[in-house]
Amino acid sequence: MEQKVLPIKDSNVLIKVQRCLQEDFKAGVRNYTIFQVGKATLLRVSDILTLKWADVFDEKGNVRQNTYLHDRKTGKANRLYLKPVVGDLLAYQRWLEQENIISEWLFPSTKHPDQHITEKQFYKVMVKVGDLLDLDYLGTHTMRKTGAYRVYMQSNYNIGLVMHLLNHSSEAMTLAYLGLDQASTEEMLDNIDFG
Repeated sequence: MEQKVLPIKDSNVLIKVQRCLQEDFKAGVRNYTIFQVGKATLLRVSDILTLKWADVFDEKGNVRQNTYLHDRKTGKANRLYLKPVVGDLLAYQRWLEQENIISEWLFPSTKHPDQHITEKQFYKVMVKVGDLLDLDYLGTHTMRKTGAYRVYMQSNYNIGLVMHLLNHSSEAMTLAYLGLDQASTEEMLDNIDFG
């Protein structure tokens, strides 16, 4: 049976996931930073893990405000706004220096720094977090879906913005991606004053 990956909608659960990523793994700072970058940029994990150091940091070691790439899945151009994760990226940079990990990849394998961490490795990390926290809906798309859900909710349901950030071409696709089922829709409708 295929696993259903959903966004993390509850902020308390999100904090637990972030803490688990950071504290329960040898490369916790890297895993946490991957999650934070994915949540803030809404990139697919395949695009995050193939980011190079020079894509995100300039020659002086400062985080770039924006970086550009083409989605591996769609081929569409994508401009990433990195300001929301500058603090996380700088803390990650310090961790890499402390661990003496040098690589062209932003998220290198700790065993083989000349290679980036694989999707399979990060999937195992997310599954372990799910097991530790008794959550059965975590996967590599969790960060992208969580970021999209948070943008949707905090932008007063601006579906156009979320569609743009996800590079989706239909509203229906985006709503399904956000995990907006009938119960979620009814909950939102309960808060509407129909007069």
